[in-house]
Amino acid sequence: MDIVTNDQQEQNITEIPNKLTVNDVDVDFLPLIYEIIRSVDREPHDTQKAGQSTDVSQKVLELHKKFELAREQVRRLPGVEYSKEEQLEKLETLRKQLRLKRELVLKYRNMYSFDIPKV
Repeated sequence: MDIVTNDQQEQNITEIPNKLTVNDVDVDFLPLIYEIIRSVDREPHDTQKAGQSTDVSQKVLELHKKFELAREQVRRLPGVEYSKEEQLEKLETLRKQLRLKRELVLKYRNMYSFDIPKV
């Protein structure tokens, strides 16, 4: 298992250009959640509660930082600033433009081609 520290994660986000895609957003929380659960289950309940609680607390803080990092990345995704209705309107406008351009391509494709005399 490859463990990435929070400093490395924060460095990675600064290296990502302003144009993020959905694939660039780091939402891989399950391994960290699994580690938290495993830490709680692994330690006996009677003798090492202080050591267990600090270990679990550290992992919970890492998870919280990872959530914050993901929130920041999602905020930087293009189009997030638009509401659902605005996105649907924009999509419909783009579909209309595409339909008109296809019609123009078909129109010009079916026009007579002029023979250009060879010199």
